[in-house]
Amino acid sequence: MDRPHGDRRPGLSVRWRLTLSYAGFLMLAGALLLAVVWVFLLRYVPSNAIQTIEGFVPGRDDLVRAFVPAAAWALLFLLVFGVLGGWFLAGRMLAPLRRITAATREAANGSLSHRIELEGSRDEFRELADAFDAMLAQLEAHVAEQRRFAANASHELRTPLAISQTLLDVARNDPNRDAEALVERLSAVNARAIELTEALLVLSRAEQQSFASERVDLSLVAEEAAETLLPLAERRGITLETSGEIAFAAGSPALLLQLTTNLVHNAIVHNLDGGTVEVGTSMRAGWAVLTVENTGDRLDPALVETLTEPFRRGTERIRGDHAGVGLGLAIVKSIVRAHGGTLALAPRDAGGLRAVVSLPA
Repeated sequence: MDRPHGDRRPGLSVRWRLTLSYAGFLMLAGALLLAVVWVFLLRYVPSNAIQTIEGFVPGRDDLVRAFVPAAAWALLFLLVFGVLGGWFLAGRMLAPLRRITAATREAANGSLSHRIELEGSRDEFRELADAFDAMLAQLEAHVAEQRRFAANASHELRTPLAISQTLLDVARNDPNRDAEALVERLSAVNARAIELTEALLVLSRAEQQSFASERVDLSLVAEEAAETLLPLAERRGITLETSGEIAFAAGSPALLLQLTTNLVHNAIVHNLDGGTVEVGTSMRAGWAVLTVENTGDRLDPALVETLTEPFRRGTERIRGDHAGVGLGLAIVKSIVRAHGGTLALAPRDAGGLRAVVSLPA
C-alpha cells in the first residue's frame, strides 16, 4: 500500500545527495589516478632494493611504504575538498529550485499572482520557471473567469426561481387568479431555467474537453443547423442562406453542431426585420473554416470584443422567447478552444456581425 505524503520517511536532501555524489566522483577519480600510477610506474620497479656504485636504489616495497601514506592523505584531502566544494556547488545549482518551490507553496496557499521571473541564461531551470509562470498566469485567468462565471450563473439562475416564487405567492394570495395563465407563465419561466442549465452543462463539457474526436463535415453541420432554425428565421422575416464547399474538421459532431447552431441562432435574433444570415464553409491551408454573417445595427468594435463573455448580449433588440440565456457565444468560444481552433468576431461595415471559426482539418 502506498504511503500518504505526510507519512513518508525523511531522507537526505537533494543538496546532500549532490554533495556526496560530487565528493564520491572526485574520490573515484583520485583513486583511478593513483591506480594508473601504480600500474604504469611501480610495476617496472624491482621488488627489492638494488645496490649500485652510488648507493641503494629503493625497491617496490620501499616505494609502496612511502607511497601509501601519501596516497591516503591525498584521498582524505580530496574527500574534504569534494564535500566542501560539492556543498557549495550544489547550493548554487539548487538556488533556482528553491525559488520555484517557494512559488509553488504560495500557489498552493491560494496566491496565484506571484511570479518567479528567474533571471539568467536559458537553461533547464529557467525553462521550468518560465513554464511555471505561464501556468500560474493561465490558472489565475481561469480562476478569475470561473469566479465571474459562477457569480453570473448564480444571478441568472436565481432570476427564474425568484419569478416562479413570486407567481406562486401571488396565486396563493389571489384565489381568483386565472390558473391557466399562471401555468403558462410558470411553464415559460421553467423552460428558460432548463435552457440555462443545459447551456451551462454544454459549456462545462466543452471546457473539460470530454468528447471523442471524429471526422466532421462542417458543410453538413451548417445545413443541419440552418434547417433546424429555418422556422425561427421565417417567423422573424430573416432570409437564411447556406453555401460553401466540403470542409472536414476533427472534433465532436454534437459540439460542432451546437457551435454552428449557436452562431446561426445568434445571427437570427440579433438582426433587422427583413435581414439576412449567410452561412458558408471553406478549406484554407489545412483549416476548415465556418463563416456566419448577418445584417444588423452597426456594432462598436469594443463591444464585439466582449460578446464571448458569459451572459453578455450585443443589443437590446432581442424579442420574444428566443432571447437566449447569454451563453451562446461563450459556448462557441469554449467549443472552438476545446477543438484547438480560433474564433474571430468582427463588425461588418454595413452593420451586423461576421463570425469566422477556423478548426484543424
